[in-house]
Amino acid sequence: MTDQNSNTTHFGYKTVAAEQKVSMVANVFHSVAAKYDLMNDLMSLGIHRLWKRFTIDCSGVRAGQQVLDLAGGTGDITALFSKRVGPTGKVVLADINASMLNVGRDKLRDLGLVNNIEYVQANAEALPFADNSFDIVSIGFGLRNVTDKDAALRSIFRVLKPGGRLLVLEFSKPEHDWLSKAYDLYSFKLLPAMGQLVANDKESYQYLAESIRMHPDQETLKGMMQTAGFAEVSYHNLTGGIVALHRGYKF
Repeated sequence: MTDQNSNTTHFGYKTVAAEQKVSMVANVFHSVAAKYDLMNDLMSLGIHRLWKRFTIDCSGVRAGQQVLDLAGGTGDITALFSKRVGPTGKVVLADINASMLNVGRDKLRDLGLVNNIEYVQANAEALPFADNSFDIVSIGFGLRNVTDKDAALRSIFRVLKPGGRLLVLEFSKPEHDWLSKAYDLYSFKLLPAMGQLVANDKESYQYLAESIRMHPDQETLKGMMQTAGFAEVSYHNLTGGIVALHRGYKF
């Protein structure tokens, strides 16, 4: 979270100037983009695909709707939404990182998903869309990398239509101490080593592990969504709270 008084923020466990974080996070994702999907499958043993399908199932998405997949990266969630909204709907895959956006575009085109998807390079804190544009906004494993999360939530609220909903799929706080200890061992010992072995990039995966620990826990994020204007905010823990899906509505 950004410290408004000193204008500093967290980059993993480091404290950095707020204006530096965007470029530092960008460098991480430029570095990991090419191996991102492979690493996701290895890191989660493929379970990330179940988390993402659960998100779509909880979205209430219908044919013909307008969806924004924010921090959409390599396009897994966009692909699922694209099939649900059909030819009369639209999904905008937005990401601040050009490398991730290019990987996502190439992957979705290879899957034959071209007619109802648009691609926009955008900062979540200042979305370049008109007020009341989308029925659904999703952000999967991206909010923790945003410098000013409160600004991003306000920006998302603005672009949602009345009656629209936000879904935040993100790593969170495990529900049990034993799980936290096992997860810490995995995150700080195995994950960076795996990043070095598979992607030749230990440092980026060390940052990703640290960024998860610095992200607000379930109740804190719920309160942040409520402060941004969202109503009926709830969350569902997945895999023992290692991941949580938050949902809120704009009324």
